[in-house]
Amino acid sequence: MEIVKYEGYDLDELIAQAQKEYGKEVKIISYEVLDDNMLFWKRKKYALFVQVPSPEENFLELLAKEEKSEEFDHFLERIEDMIDKKIEPIKEALHKGTNCTSEELPPHIAPAVPVKIDFDEEFKEFTGDALELIKLLLKKDVDPKVAKIIVKESCGFDIDANKFDLNTSFFKEALMNAIEKKFKFKGPLKIQKGSFKIISFVGPTGVGKTTNLFKIASELVINQKLQIAVVSIDTFKVGAIQQARSFSNILNIPFYAITDSKNLKKTLQNLNGFDVVLIDTVGRSHYDYWRLGEMKEILGGGHDLMDISLVISCNYKNSEAIEIVNRYRTFFPISDIFFTKIDETYKPGILLNLPITTDIPVSFISTGQKVPEDIKVLNPERMVHYILGEKL
Repeated sequence: MEIVKYEGYDLDELIAQAQKEYGKEVKIISYEVLDDNMLFWKRKKYALFVQVPSPEENFLELLAKEEKSEEFDHFLERIEDMIDKKIEPIKEALHKGTNCTSEELPPHIAPAVPVKIDFDEEFKEFTGDALELIKLLLKKDVDPKVAKIIVKESCGFDIDANKFDLNTSFFKEALMNAIEKKFKFKGPLKIQKGSFKIISFVGPTGVGKTTNLFKIASELVINQKLQIAVVSIDTFKVGAIQQARSFSNILNIPFYAITDSKNLKKTLQNLNGFDVVLIDTVGRSHYDYWRLGEMKEILGGGHDLMDISLVISCNYKNSEAIEIVNRYRTFFPISDIFFTKIDETYKPGILLNLPITTDIPVSFISTGQKVPEDIKVLNPERMVHYILGEKL
């Protein structure tokens, strides 16, 4: 690949020039601010670095050649080997014919099997208000097994009915009691000056990582008066870099775009005097192991004590959300779950399902798009409000 450098006094114009010459999807590596000394004043001068394919690496040009080179033949062979390895499990399953079951297929292509429950049979051990609370939780898309665990936590044994019933007639009190016992809460960010805390935000595309990272940044800068910096490894989309740079300029904090683990390690070493470094990452499908591994390699250049927050949208289906957590945690030591887009769903059962199923602490919840106000620290009371549909 070839690195091209642009210099000028308007960064947006430099990006536009790069896009015009190499296409909208040109990969922005980084930019630097240069001091341009003049007679009576200083002007900000920018150096923009972009990555473009060199002519010999252009895949379409290779295809257009009438005679393939040995290098290209070898390239095709490697691609074919990769494809064969990917489809081999599917081919083996298909060869088994009628004996092929969904359990024998890779988990990401196994057909979804709808789960139907017999309510009376599933919850036969409960009675009275306990049953009513279970019905309410199921309407909120709480998993039946999770609903049973939570409700039972606030039950006593009714001797007359020989079943479990709530110890209180108030659903709010019952839920609060169960959530306080069963859930882990990370609590508000209280960071001491000079502690050099590093927090990375990972998750699928479109969950709001960048926006919510800057909500956290605003809290740390405005209310806690900490010295922070933002690092982005999301250089795959030009818009992501521009958005992050704009937020950073508003908060008057340094911003860096990084493409590999070596540069990340060097940048973090240079930022050692800061209180907090927030790292924004590119959205990756939880089924894309190659890209997740690539991102893990880049973040591996960070600090050993880096916190990694998994950002999850509340409008995900429960089964998909659990799949996301399980697959991400195979690559990253997830420190907490950060919920977003609670304002975009009326069935927030995911708030109860994920903490119970994964046993990972929960940290924040995003309530809208406004920066910095639309973010809340999660606690038992706030959880109950969202499940019951009450306004805070």
